[in-house]
Amino acid sequence: MTLVVLGDLMVDVVAQVGEMIVQGGDTPARISVSGGGSAANVAAWAAALGAPVALVCNVGDDERGRAALAELEGVEVHARVDPERPTGTCVVIVEPGGERTMHSDPGANDAPLGEIPLGAHLHVAGYALVRDGPRASALSAIERARAAGMSVSVDPSPLVRPGVIPPVDLLLPNEREAEGLGGEMAVKLGARGARWGDVHVPAEPVEVVDTTGAGDAFAAGLLAARLAGADREAALRAGCAAAARAVAQVGARP
Repeated sequence: MTLVVLGDLMVDVVAQVGEMIVQGGDTPARISVSGGGSAANVAAWAAALGAPVALVCNVGDDERGRAALAELEGVEVHARVDPERPTGTCVVIVEPGGERTMHSDPGANDAPLGEIPLGAHLHVAGYALVRDGPRASALSAIERARAAGMSVSVDPSPLVRPGVIPPVDLLLPNEREAEGLGGEMAVKLGARGARWGDVHVPAEPVEVVDTTGAGDAFAAGLLAARLAGADREAALRAGCAAAARAVAQVGARP
């Protein structure tokens, strides 16, 4: 029951600031570098949870891309190497309390994506649908998955706009992204947990360190549980448990 994930792989440069940011000045910070990207994060968390998972992504022909791929232990990686664009990079500012602000350079993620392998379910990171470069290949992947009898989910991403997402089996938006969307949705509610239809599950109590990748961990937990036969409530609980693990650490990967 392989989970196939399609979309972005990034390198995250995370700056944890312990005080108010000084505009035009010098703000002390703790800096770390790790793998990121919504699709790659979902794949990494799914593998850490024991699910068979494949990732289709793009990467630059550079050391940071090779390092980001090497971190994907347990993931069957199908990566196109772009000879011209660098590996995508995101600068993440994490403030006290865990709230994060991202500054992204998509790099190789702006190119078309390769063909997906077949599996049980296809999950598409929404960035692949909102960017012109990978959009056609992402739509083609959804068509290929449907033709093969795979179920399909999409995480809309903060950049979603009306008409971008084709009909799929499940959407995984946050509460703001869910506004104006139709169809089946498991909605991420942050500190209030998650809901799927009339089923609501509270978030697990945890000291929040960094919210980067929490939604990706939630998606991985929910989808891995669902593919293993879990009902809606159990799948939501698995998603919330993975998200709690994510926010208790620095960085988006397990």
